[in-house]
Amino acid sequence: MGDGLARYDISNYQRAENSSGYVYKTVGWWSETLVLDVEALAWTNGTRSVPTSTCSEPCGVGMIKRHHKKGDVCCWICDTCEEYEYVYNESTCVDCGKGSWPYPDKRSCYELDVQYIPFFSPVAYGPLIVAASGVAFTLATVGVFVQYNDTPLVRATGRELSYALLMGITLCFANTFILLQKPSLLTCTVQRFSVGMGFCIIYSALLTKTNRISRIFDSASKSARRPKFISPKSQVLITVGLILVQTLGTFAWLVAEPPGTRFDYPDRRQVWLKCRINDESFLLSQLYNILLICVCTVYAFKTRKIPENFNESKFIVFTMYTTCVIWLAFLPIYFTTRHAQEVQALTLCVSISLSAWVSLGCLFAPKVYIILFHPEKNVRRLTMSTTYRRRSGGGRASSSGVPTATTALAEHHDHNNRGSGHYQACTPVGQAVDLVVSQSPGPTASTSTNVVEGHEAAALL
Repeated sequence: MGDGLARYDISNYQRAENSSGYVYKTVGWWSETLVLDVEALAWTNGTRSVPTSTCSEPCGVGMIKRHHKKGDVCCWICDTCEEYEYVYNESTCVDCGKGSWPYPDKRSCYELDVQYIPFFSPVAYGPLIVAASGVAFTLATVGVFVQYNDTPLVRATGRELSYALLMGITLCFANTFILLQKPSLLTCTVQRFSVGMGFCIIYSALLTKTNRISRIFDSASKSARRPKFISPKSQVLITVGLILVQTLGTFAWLVAEPPGTRFDYPDRRQVWLKCRINDESFLLSQLYNILLICVCTVYAFKTRKIPENFNESKFIVFTMYTTCVIWLAFLPIYFTTRHAQEVQALTLCVSISLSAWVSLGCLFAPKVYIILFHPEKNVRRLTMSTTYRRRSGGGRASSSGVPTATTALAEHHDHNNRGSGHYQACTPVGQAVDLVVSQSPGPTASTSTNVVEGHEAAALL
């Protein structure tokens, strides 16, 4: 070396190309600094790449160090943090907490977006269409009834209760628009009233109708006296009283569990904004409506075999049967999907709308059809009973050959006068019908009817 410095050669055992043994081969030298021909090196694993000389590799993203022994800073194993945790330091993972999620680098967390069902989201289109069409048909029905308000068919249905039913049906359809609003103090308070009140109005009116039918026909064979509380005013007061129970119960619920909003976490990556209502409290608030449905179904079943001209009772019983099926299907779905907020909310909307559609279709569609397309049937003579016959040997009168009618018949037979009896028939069109029975020789007695103007009597439906 010209600079007078010592040179130390660095050799490496390598297999000679022309022999089976190993020979020394110079791969570098030291002269104050190391000069190394890396490509000339041969490692024991037969590769040319330089192996790392560490006890442990550095940990990756979202991983922390777990040391084998306390105080050992050179060797560790890498442990992965949970997906909802971030790396606080090289040996600690920290939970981001509910409503937060770590950034991809796992160094910190961010707030998750709060979710709720947007009013115009694709999943809401179906319930909104069902409800909107229901509101349109209900308002159209109201318009038809108002236009033909003084016709015999509309009067025979009990106009006051019919309008109450239509109001309850409209409120049930409107519930979909209320339930799909962004939860707030106002919307959550309105929901407390609207869901229960819509059902309560419908089934209170139906219960009043069916109870009246049952009382009239039960008393027909016992007394000629008119049953109490069957006038339109009485029916409205009874319905309002039944609705008042639900109203007071809802106010008590508001006091016991004040309305508001809360966050729900179906899983760690979701935050749902919903009204502060427990599922158990919601079910408790509907117990009164369930009771109304059950009692109304019993009365509808009892009156299902009344004379053919009282055929609206058959529509009522079909309405109640279908309503029971809908509720029996709704309740399990609602409570088993409590962690699927979209499914639960949409199921509630659809179930309420279906119940309203059943009531609208069964109770009002036949009447609207007759009013609009068969006006010849919307006459007084088809809303009154005309011919009755009594069985031989006395007994209860039965109707025969009577077209569709909604009249109430109360029967009384004077046992002291074998040849005559007195029957009072009350019509929903403001007529009182006196049936005078004159017995003629032979096995049967015929009945003639004389229609006279009188007090307004029992409009059944």
